[in-house]
Amino acid sequence: MTADVSPSRQDGPRARLLALDYRVFDAVASRHWPGADRFLPRLSRSANHGLLWFGTAAVMAATGTPRARRAAVRGVASLALASATINTLGKRSVRRARPLLDTVPLIRQLKRQPITTSFPSGHSASAVAFATGVALESRAWGAGVAPVAGAVALSRVYTGVHFPGDVVAGAALGAGAAFAVRGLAPTRGQLPAPGRPRPEAPALPGGEGLVLVAESGARAGERARALRAVLPLAEVITCAPDDLSAELEKAAGRARALGVCGGDGSVNAAAGVALRHGLPLAVLPGGRPDHFAYDIGVEETRDLCRAVEEGGAVAVDVGRFSSPDGTPEEDRTEGIFLNTFSLGVLPETVRRSDRWARRLGDRPAAALAALRTLRSKPAPMSAEVRGRRRPLWLLFAGNGSYHRFGLAPGRRLDLADGLLDVRAVHGGRTPGVRLLAAALAGSAVRTPVQAAVRLRSLRVDDIGPGTVAAYDGELTEVQGALLLDKLPEALTVYRPLPAIG
Repeated sequence: MTADVSPSRQDGPRARLLALDYRVFDAVASRHWPGADRFLPRLSRSANHGLLWFGTAAVMAATGTPRARRAAVRGVASLALASATINTLGKRSVRRARPLLDTVPLIRQLKRQPITTSFPSGHSASAVAFATGVALESRAWGAGVAPVAGAVALSRVYTGVHFPGDVVAGAALGAGAAFAVRGLAPTRGQLPAPGRPRPEAPALPGGEGLVLVAESGARAGERARALRAVLPLAEVITCAPDDLSAELEKAAGRARALGVCGGDGSVNAAAGVALRHGLPLAVLPGGRPDHFAYDIGVEETRDLCRAVEEGGAVAVDVGRFSSPDGTPEEDRTEGIFLNTFSLGVLPETVRRSDRWARRLGDRPAAALAALRTLRSKPAPMSAEVRGRRRPLWLLFAGNGSYHRFGLAPGRRLDLADGLLDVRAVHGGRTPGVRLLAAALAGSAVRTPVQAAVRLRSLRVDDIGPGTVAAYDGELTEVQGALLLDKLPEALTVYRPLPAIG
């Protein structure tokens, strides 16, 4: 049963606020808005238990863009914090009775009336928390979600289940929850721009002088068409993955800047060509994974187009793996990596994932491959690292230092720090437990399970024949000795210039 608590016996500012709250509630209850009598109650019910917002988050994540996925995750996390705070503290702190429904038309009233106390409004808190969390990550998505969140908050008064003050308090709590989540996991806009220093790169108005080679495929093709629409003077070539290297070499002969649209493996191939020809590289994410493009700040086509036209660029280090001097020619191995190089269970997982990706999709294949690799309990790799021989499940080297910010995933803030982020997971009988413990420990942390250190170079000796190495999602076989080092600030890559002011 709902009840009314008259403010007539109260004195001072609190009495005036309560009186205002009642007057606004009565004004909303007595006002008729065309179409709202059916729409707002339905909208209010759709937000029960956060279902409306979980559905919205799913739609955002399904778009496939990194910014939309991050915004969806941030929105859900903000909602979860707001809901937990409301249910554990808010409802128990102020036990305010629900409004009387005498002045609320029957058509507006919810079929199932809430039985919890009125202050604050949980629906409003969840709606504003989700909308604010989304907006902090993506203004465009936030602008789309905000009107819906406002309508949900309004519906709580319109249907008679909350006073306006309950809604305002819930909205304030929801916004606070979103900012609290941002404090734990900063948005990309809060973090320093990745990479330094800023080298000279030609500004190409309209894309004149840019030759971009794109992998054939729906996502890369869509991105390439979008780039051509913004940069009509750019030359865009689409080719099969097997022809990518040859097309890049041809393009480099007539380009002022070499471009590539694809995943990290394609970017690796383009980087090698750009280094040989002394060309700046334009990277447009169009495959999976796209870690390098995202770390330099290029997520959407418009990011790259703006950088190319303005001449915004950054010099980045290039990781290198090679056989030491004196290695017989037939046993020599060499290559570059822009993201990571690894030995052990990770390359085996990548190999299995590649085998199943066409049938299952990238992410299910990766999950199944990881499970199969750990369940098979392969023998740990044996190698000598820094003069000490030991069994290893994993040897990982990142091109640049990877960081974590609270609950945020690891990323690189400086792609020209001259360091390799090296982590080694020691051998043992339980690879799954050890790898999980190493992942939770994060980077630059020494534990009995893993060694984490940042070095300028690393030599690994006595690698067994047929050992598989993974670099930027590609695979190769290595054996004997291997030297990992860096080419400092060797590659110029286009990236958007930071906004001024």
